[in-house]
Amino acid sequence: MHDALIAFTESLPVWLQWAGVMLISAIPFVESYLGTLIGIVAGVPTPLAVAAAVVGNVISMLAFVFLGAGARKKALERRAKGGDSTLEPELSPRQQRFKRMFDRFGVPGVSLLGQWVLPSQLSSGLMVSFGASRNAVIVWQIISIILWGILFAVIGNLGLIALR
Repeated sequence: MHDALIAFTESLPVWLQWAGVMLISAIPFVESYLGTLIGIVAGVPTPLAVAAAVVGNVISMLAFVFLGAGARKKALERRAKGGDSTLEPELSPRQQRFKRMFDRFGVPGVSLLGQWVLPSQLSSGLMVSFGASRNAVIVWQIISIILWGILFAVIGNLGLIALR
């Protein structure tokens, strides 16, 4: 079955292989690491799988960063105008856990390790909404996305070697 999947993947144009891995990696909880792994198992060349997974994950993460920054800006504007937003919104238990992690480890720590709690898309939006620098979040998330993609490329290739 694995050989049939690889044959099918190899029969596709490279741009379609790229697009498939990129799209799947844009999904929260799939991200660059599972997108890379899926691409490698499906027969996409490793460098292409990593690059496509990183690009897809980064694009979706950027969307969440800009949404989080916009939400924070609107909330601050309402407070400045004396609106009804003087009270902080209640955070869910998962958001409270994330906030404690953010307060303890900062943007670099949450970016590199936060994917065990929330996907990079959600964690990046939350960090910005908590007041972290948008640019710092973007830089550290991109570093994290690349590192996780490379790590899972190594794991995926070692796993395929072990299975042969």
